[in-house]
Amino acid sequence: MKILLLGKNGQLGYELAQQLPVIGEVVALGRDELDMTDLTAVAQAVCDHQPQIIVNAAAYTGVDKAETDQVNCYLANAAAPAILAGEAKKVGALLVHYSTDYVFDGKKTTPYLPTDTANPINYYGYSKLMGEEGIRYSGCDYLIFRTSWVYHPDYGNNFYRTMQRLAREREELTIIADQYGIPNDARDLAAETARILQQPIEHLKAQSGVYHLSAARDKQTTWHGFATAIIEAMPEKLCQRVLPIPTSHYPTPAQRPMWSVLASVMPSC
Repeated sequence: MKILLLGKNGQLGYELAQQLPVIGEVVALGRDELDMTDLTAVAQAVCDHQPQIIVNAAAYTGVDKAETDQVNCYLANAAAPAILAGEAKKVGALLVHYSTDYVFDGKKTTPYLPTDTANPINYYGYSKLMGEEGIRYSGCDYLIFRTSWVYHPDYGNNFYRTMQRLAREREELTIIADQYGIPNDARDLAAETARILQQPIEHLKAQSGVYHLSAARDKQTTWHGFATAIIEAMPEKLCQRVLPIPTSHYPTPAQRPMWSVLASVMPSC
């Protein structure tokens, strides 16, 4: 089994590179080896390596920057996955692709199901939804895993590590308390992906579809709740107070859904 892993430098891709070798030979490409905005190079990578499984953990993840950098965001998040899907169909590969809770508008008050209607409210979410649709329309065999609030405690730039840094520098922090979601450790996401991909590939191809890869429902929280838990677990810190604030007190270029809790729905094993 040959696996082509894209996005090895991201926090999820980093973990996948550690855990996918239990399944087979992994060819892992990062930003230096493959520019996901170069669609010709994306197609050539699949042609060159002839994988049985393509795992696309590469993405444009700058939610606020995407509002003004729409071309690069679209190329990486929408056009490149569609190209990967077309090439996967040509070589008979299974495409595993990661998407986001931000394809939803956040107007629900119960966990989102894969069958719920997507309606993104920022360009990042729109680009990820277009990537999903490009994959679905390609006719390839695919597993799309939507997930949310991804972090890695030891690698990359993310909310978890930012809170730890700020807690060492400041006595008081103000964190948004009216946006709800589920934090997901990249190590757990990679482990679950590896577990699923150990199933016979024909079994997985028969379950092509969109799934939600997320923690249990009782793990839902706010950014304030998540920050509080992170800081309380730190043995040494300067921060003494984590104060809740509404989204309106922290305006950003891109809107965020107020509720993006995903119900975990995965392929049968």
